[in-house]
This record gives sequence, structure tokens and C-alpha cells, in this order.
Amino acid sequence: YLFLYFQVLKAFDYSFPWKGQQQMYKLDIGWPKKPEYFTGQTFCVAVDSLHGLVYVGQRGDNVPKVLVFSEEGYFISSWNDTVEMPHGIFVLNTATDSSIWITDVGTGKYGHTVKQYSPLGKLMQILGTPGDAGSSLIPLQFDQPAEIFVEESGEMYVVDGDGGMNNRLLKLSDDYKEIWLTGTNGTGIGQFKIPHSVTVDPFGRVWVADRDNKRIQVFEKVTGEWLGSWSSCFSEDGPYSVRFTANYKYLIVAQLNINRLAILAAPPVGSIGNCVIVSTVQLADETKPHLLDVDMKSGAVYVAEIGAQQVQKYVPI
Repeated sequence: YLFLYFQVLKAFDYSFPWKGQQQMYKLDIGWPKKPEYFTGQTFCVAVDSLHGLVYVGQRGDNVPKVLVFSEEGYFISSWNDTVEMPHGIFVLNTATDSSIWITDVGTGKYGHTVKQYSPLGKLMQILGTPGDAGSSLIPLQFDQPAEIFVEESGEMYVVDGDGGMNNRLLKLSDDYKEIWLTGTNGTGIGQFKIPHSVTVDPFGRVWVADRDNKRIQVFEKVTGEWLGSWSSCFSEDGPYSVRFTANYKYLIVAQLNINRLAILAAPPVGSIGNCVIVSTVQLADETKPHLLDVDMKSGAVYVAEIGAQQVQKYVPI
């Protein structure tokens, strides 16, 4: 009986480890200065912390697909050409220039692609065949690619797809050649059901939000070898977005169906272990946080909310 009691106690603690924990973030109610610039469904957000810019991808008929704000919340510009249905967005800064990568899950002539743009919206590169949903047999044939993460070296990681036939994680070189590819549709180790978000830590690990399997899976970035997975934190709802805080001590995960951000302790180098929720941010009902990004200078978290049709900014307390 004592053993059972402690097991129940342990399970209770595991389910609610954030109870009584102090809040780590507060809402910046002054961002953006004019929310009426959001005229569509806001699916994704990316921070250019070097230049103090925030890029927002939104969907809808006759709306600009990309909005650009300052980190203070002032609207700067928008662009629309060649973006159909943005799903994920990422800013890459190198020593020489900046670019914005967008995954496009549209079914029209621009869809099923991963595209690189200049900061002003000029199309620079297209990966995939526009308008042609892919097969898992061909590395650069995407089917609703969900998100991309690009390292300063130019090596990139693509999670593909957001409900299409592909369920995989692909690593490409800086000249867009396949380095490795892993994943098929399924629930087993290294398999995916809607790999939805991807990020990389400084210790050679790739983190994937395996959304419909309600887990995060971790891979070695050089080889693609599976390192472990976390599922105990996601019994209520799967992870939609995964990003590290600026100090890499925590992962911030968006959970769309329960309108919550979960802050998880990052594991030590050489270990994945079990996930531990250290704090949460409960959003309003029907907010539906989809994807988020972190300003690696200030630590601010920007959340694209498709239910509320807005992006909100949370700042560390």
C-alpha cells in the first residue's frame, strides 16, 4: 500500500510539477502598437534579434502574407509576392547578410516549397517543386513542409510535413544537398506523425516537435542518430512548437489545443532523460498558439496565435 501511495504521489507530482512555481514571463501589452495590422490568421513568427525585427506569417485572402515589426512593436512593412500559405518562418543572420526562410504549405502554384527571401521580400531560392506535393522517396520533394531551422553554417533542418504523405526530418547542406533523412509515418522510435517544429541546441542535438505522437524526439545533428524522446509532459496535448530560451536552460513549447506555453528544463549534455515542466504560461481560451520564436538577445518570446489572429510578446520576469 505504501508503495502504491508513493507511486500515486509521484504521478501526481509529475502531472503538475509547475504548481506553485513562479511565473517566468509576463505579457507585453504594448506589443504591437497597432494590432489591426493583423488582418489574417497568424501562423508563424520569427525574430531577427541582430536587427531588432519581428517577421509574422499570416494567411487569408487579399492579406499581406508577411508583416514586419520592430521589437518595440512598430509596423515597418509587409510583402505578399510568391507566398501562398506560410506555415513556418525563420530568420538567418550570417556575417555577410540576412535572409528569411518560409515553408509554404499551399496547394496552388507556390505551395509545397521551402523558400528563401531577402529582408525586403525578394525571392532568392526555392527548394522543392512549386505546386507539386512530394513523395518521401525524393528528398527535395516536400508535402506540406512544416518548419525549417538554419544554422549559421548554412546547414538546414526541415520537418516535412504538416499532414501530407511525408513524415520526416531532413538535413541539407549549405548547397541544398541531402546530408541525412530520417523518419516515416508511424509511432515507433524515429517515426513521426506530423513533425511540426524543429530547433537545434549548441550541443549537437536536433529537437523535433512530433505533434500527433504527443512527444519531442531528439536526434544527433551530424549523423541523424536517434537520441531519445520526451512524452510524459504532453499527455494533455502534443507539442506544436519548440524553441530554446536565450541561455539554452529551457525549452518553450506551444500546446495549441490547451492554449498553453510549457517551459521545460533542458537536459544536460550527454543525457536526454525525462522532461520536466518548470513553469507554464496559460493563454486565454481559443487563443490557439501555433508556432513561436525567441529573441536570443532580450529573451522575449513571440507567439503566433491562429485562434486570436495575433502575435503576442512575452518578456522574462
